[in-house]
Amino acid sequence: AGLGWRSTQWFLVIYGGITVIFVVLALPETLHRDTNPPTNPTAPPPLSEKDTPPPLNRSQTRASTVQQTKSLFIQLRQIFIDPLRIVAWLRFPPVLLTVYYASITFGCLYILNISIQRTFAAPPYNFSTFLVGLLYIPNSLGYILASIFGGAWIDRIMHREAKKAGRYDDRGALVFCPEDRMKENAWISAILWPAALIMYGWTARYGIHWIVPMISNFFFGIGSMLIFALVNTMLTEFMPKRAASGIALNNFVRNIFSSTGAMVAEPLLAAIGNGWLMTILGIWSVVTGCAALFAMSKWGERWRGRMVAEFR
Repeated sequence: AGLGWRSTQWFLVIYGGITVIFVVLALPETLHRDTNPPTNPTAPPPLSEKDTPPPLNRSQTRASTVQQTKSLFIQLRQIFIDPLRIVAWLRFPPVLLTVYYASITFGCLYILNISIQRTFAAPPYNFSTFLVGLLYIPNSLGYILASIFGGAWIDRIMHREAKKAGRYDDRGALVFCPEDRMKENAWISAILWPAALIMYGWTARYGIHWIVPMISNFFFGIGSMLIFALVNTMLTEFMPKRAASGIALNNFVRNIFSSTGAMVAEPLLAAIGNGWLMTILGIWSVVTGCAALFAMSKWGERWRGRMVAEFR
């Protein structure tokens, strides 16, 4: 409040600038590549003035200009058009359902974040800005807990399902399928975070002691992080040769959902309040999420086979 809202934007600018510098200078992918070949002692000597090719004539210059223009259009297409081609992969049901569920979860997360600030800075809580910031810790604890133990849980489930199905390769090693990841862990997550969202909405709506909605947010963090981890791993398995593009598609779609949630959260909270908004979101997420899980468990392997055949 003392520095004004612009101070937050300047902080983001400074933070983003520092991040860009580290990305450019520290990541191996962005390091400068030496395009000059190494010096070869057996290489022929450089051309003398007599060997210098004649200057370009007008037709050669025109052809060079046309080639440069084509090269510019190709670069622009690669920058602005080609990345959007990954959207076409949403025609595959496994990718569509997986990305959709991660996106609806991400959108609800943004709405929840806005609701926390709006609700607890106003009566009956009247928390300061500092205290409101601390209220995001329960979510974070849930994220951390799910990140630490969620992966090991999924690994045990996959080993169990592969052994149950008797899937072994020629060397006797277990053969895993992406569908093995969507067992009780996915169903629990699909119910846990929407239920926590609804609980948060009504406890915050009636001004119940702040610890109760924060407990809800803790479980929301666990459930949502299990979904995020599950989705990222499954996308890399659905598209093993295009894993980076699968993750990029997921980020593209879920950021559309999150930006939409950020835009509509404030007017919806003002119109119907926390209780009904979180109930609508929670019920929608449970119904569509469980439907997606059912479809993937029933037809996922068949869909994936068709998708792999088309990728080839």
